[in-house]
Amino acid sequence: MISVVVPAYNESEVIRTLYDRVAAAASTWGDAWELIIIDDGSSDSTFHLCKEIASKDPRLKILGFARNFGHQAAVTAGLAYASGDIVAVLDADLQDPPEQLLRFIDKCREGYDVVYAVRTQRKEGPFKRFAYFFYYRLLKVLAEIDIPLDSGDFCVLSRRVLDAMNALPERNRFVRGLRSWVGFRQVGLSYERHARLAGDVKYSFSKLVKLGLDGVFNFSYKPLHLLVLIGMTVGLLSMVGGVFVFLLYVTNETIFGYNPHTARGWTSTMFVMLFIAGVQLFSMGLLGEYIGRIFEEIKARPVYIVERAVNIGMRPGPEIAPPTR
Repeated sequence: MISVVVPAYNESEVIRTLYDRVAAAASTWGDAWELIIIDDGSSDSTFHLCKEIASKDPRLKILGFARNFGHQAAVTAGLAYASGDIVAVLDADLQDPPEQLLRFIDKCREGYDVVYAVRTQRKEGPFKRFAYFFYYRLLKVLAEIDIPLDSGDFCVLSRRVLDAMNALPERNRFVRGLRSWVGFRQVGLSYERHARLAGDVKYSFSKLVKLGLDGVFNFSYKPLHLLVLIGMTVGLLSMVGGVFVFLLYVTNETIFGYNPHTARGWTSTMFVMLFIAGVQLFSMGLLGEYIGRIFEEIKARPVYIVERAVNIGMRPGPEIAPPTR
């Protein structure tokens, strides 16, 4: 069995094409298959269109969230309900072409547990391409684990990797990071990422920033280490500067027009105070990001809530019974 997990939010314009292309691609796989579409609280007709198609093909299974819980929560739900021995993840907008899945599935059949897609070309604007390029390289430097460059959620997983990922209890899910964290045999395959088939981009800039921060803070303590280094450096420079000014005061020397006996130092004092205040506020904000994530985790709320399902049985899972800690 091959499961294809597709998160969808207000994708009514592409749902029929998505189903047709997945079904056509699946005819080349040589195995039974299922398509699981997770309706992430859409406000358009996404769920009803899926339901109409599912009434004619039981291989299409639908989960409908009680509200919009986010892309990573939708992927998490799909992985929890997937019953396949091989599980693929792709986006509903068809930027990740289903026709490419056969290459990934064949690689998985060779014995690889994770076959992730590496984006060689993107169809976004220059600013967005640069932002993605910069972020993935920053994440690689900061992360405690090796997260492959330019790889998104588009991938194929073996059953044992899927079971390992489903067993992880954390709420703030960064699926591509968890995929790397569990280990096993992994390999990347390059592909050309297409433009959206239709409709507007559903991932706003703020959502992209949040996802990026989740990737950094969920898999790295290096920002905290950096704060320690900044604090030590500022403290050391302050001590050296204090000793230097004291010596000038004792010797009554003038260097570059500065003499402690005559200079009032209002401007320099204000700049130093503003600099220190900025470092402190930045440090507090950084600590707040980590503490906020701890706060979210200890509440142990479910990652998502499934309101309705089609062609798939509702069962106790992350949406009903949060993992025991």
